[in-house]
Amino acid sequence: MCPLSFRNFLLLASSLFFTGLSAVPQSFSPSLRSWSGAPCRLSRVESERHCRAPGQPPGSALCHGRGRCDCGVCICHVTEPGMYFGPLCECQEWVCETYDGKTCAGTCHCGRCKCDNFDGNGLVYGKFCECDDRECIDDETEEICGGHGKCYCGNCYCEAGWHGDKCEFQCDITPWESKRRCTSPDGKICSNRGTCVCGECSCHDVDPTGDWGDIHGDTCECDERDCRAVYDRYSDDFCSGHGQCNCGRCDCKVGWYGKKCEHPRSCPLSLVESIKKCQGSSNLPCSGRGKCECGKCTCYPPGDRRVYGKTCECDDRRCEDLGGVVCGGHGACSCGHCVCEKGWFGTLCQHPQKCNMTEEQSKSLCESADGRLCSGKGSCHCGKCICSTQEWYISGEFCDCDDRDCDQHDALICTGNGICSCGNCECWDGWNGNACEIWLGTDYP
Repeated sequence: MCPLSFRNFLLLASSLFFTGLSAVPQSFSPSLRSWSGAPCRLSRVESERHCRAPGQPPGSALCHGRGRCDCGVCICHVTEPGMYFGPLCECQEWVCETYDGKTCAGTCHCGRCKCDNFDGNGLVYGKFCECDDRECIDDETEEICGGHGKCYCGNCYCEAGWHGDKCEFQCDITPWESKRRCTSPDGKICSNRGTCVCGECSCHDVDPTGDWGDIHGDTCECDERDCRAVYDRYSDDFCSGHGQCNCGRCDCKVGWYGKKCEHPRSCPLSLVESIKKCQGSSNLPCSGRGKCECGKCTCYPPGDRRVYGKTCECDDRRCEDLGGVVCGGHGACSCGHCVCEKGWFGTLCQHPQKCNMTEEQSKSLCESADGRLCSGKGSCHCGKCICSTQEWYISGEFCDCDDRDCDQHDALICTGNGICSCGNCECWDGWNGNACEIWLGTDYP
């Protein structure tokens, strides 16, 4: 007779053997059947629980919906060799995400990149195995970044006093002196716009031609992109054409001053007085439609009688539709507002008060692509949508456009020099730019 402990060992070994068969392919006998064709020793509920992903509630997909459950074992539906695999058919070997046009720089396994680190040093890593720190190894010393820096994703970040692609060069000045020379007037290293290398700033965004580019200066303190604030749309130049932009500020020519060199020194008014006089009741000088000089507005385009008023407050172009028809041909324009003839109404007098169609016919013409009447943002009248006035920015044939999508300049949609047409500015003659902010210089007779 076998000793008790040896008999227990045999029972345990056989139990482990049958359990191990639960993850084998279909060609093997299922582990929880006594023999091939024998009834399953698990209940249906227990069998399905084995085939369901952890944490999934009863009734959810078995085998990830990619196979059938046979007595607690997933038999994957294989239409092509190796497509689905894994204990719960959870693996798809073709689903590794791409990086730099390639699918996984290592080996794709069960939807994840397995990086090839044959020597076990772990220098290749990343979601796509895109990082290879072997590129940081110095050829001479065979150390990472020459022993004078840290490597991240194939790039060396050197310690103070060292520089070079692999931190192989040492500076001839102390780290403290290097830092002092690179500190900009605002106390930042290279103005946070460059890299300090041995006391000299290497600025970012250098023009490929070798010119200054956008950022320059001993400590990268100058950013020419700041000059956009002093761009003058009427002269299509920086500093109103009366100065030069340097480090984002205007150096004005003799006889001119102001943020944009827009004010002549010969003017008896101060700059503040001049702007106030040009504003009138508007928030912007010359209502955003003209150039203010010494308290007087020159409306743009020059010679265009549709833009007028002491502060250019009247703009009769606003009475025109995209085809140039004034007030729909059913009214007169007065200081940018349509006065409609009897029987017509609307911003451009485009709606007749009487309608010669049934309500059903009218509504059928107002139905938007989503099946709603005027996109749910307006009412239908005589086959045309009248957009809600409570939301000024809603426009379009079916009230499906948002005028806030149009570009702005000086807080004005299309800079007041065009019509917003479903998110795009349609500029009037003489104007150009995404927001119709650039004056092309065409004079009207």
